[in-house]
Amino acid sequence: MRDISAVFKRLQNIIPSGVSPKFTSAEDLMAWHLEEGRKYSENLMRENHRTRMEKIFGRSGIRERYQKCTFKNYHVENDGQRRALTLTKSWLANFGSGCVSFVFSGSTGTGKNHLSAAIGNALLEQEKTVLIITVADLMLEVRAGYNGGKSEDELLTELCRVDLLVLDEVGVQRDTKNEFVILHQIIDRRTAMMKPVGVLTNLNHADLAEVLGPRVMDRLMMDGGVWINFNWESYRSRLKSK
Repeated sequence: MRDISAVFKRLQNIIPSGVSPKFTSAEDLMAWHLEEGRKYSENLMRENHRTRMEKIFGRSGIRERYQKCTFKNYHVENDGQRRALTLTKSWLANFGSGCVSFVFSGSTGTGKNHLSAAIGNALLEQEKTVLIITVADLMLEVRAGYNGGKSEDELLTELCRVDLLVLDEVGVQRDTKNEFVILHQIIDRRTAMMKPVGVLTNLNHADLAEVLGPRVMDRLMMDGGVWINFNWESYRSRLKSK
């Protein structure tokens, strides 16, 4: 504190008359200095994490095809889509308050990826870390880790550090016990750390519960977890038919 006080006195001596100093005491200067140090440390940790994610997955956020997805360019033409958009915006507005996960359930081409990417892109603008990955790609990384001598725990640790993790195509492959174990560990760890998980699936509630098990489903729905049914016609199929 003596050093800070001395610095503060020197600053007071060189400030031109008529100029109001930003800090009115040595304590204010110390608090500012500590806050700036905290911000720098957080930014450094975030960049290091992005670098590690890039090394593991070949990317650190959202795939290129979804990087322009926003709420504004989400196509709305029925009440179900309007409700999905409203609930998704509400989820984002409350991000960080508790551990509220979400499940988007519906067939392909109904906008699940668009809205999840819109959430992710908005969070990236807030300097949060986001990863959207299919379960198939995740399992490939797990197997690559085994073959490369990397521990499974190292991969799980990185997945649990990201601010938002979205697991895509959950339930597409239902015949591997190891897949269930990995998903269980990821969801269990993240929710224990108060970090949300997004799940994109073509399964209904009963079928997803059969795949993931009741405990994992409870984790996903804790703190008022959001379930949105995308139960309308595929937009992609109608575009192709025109």
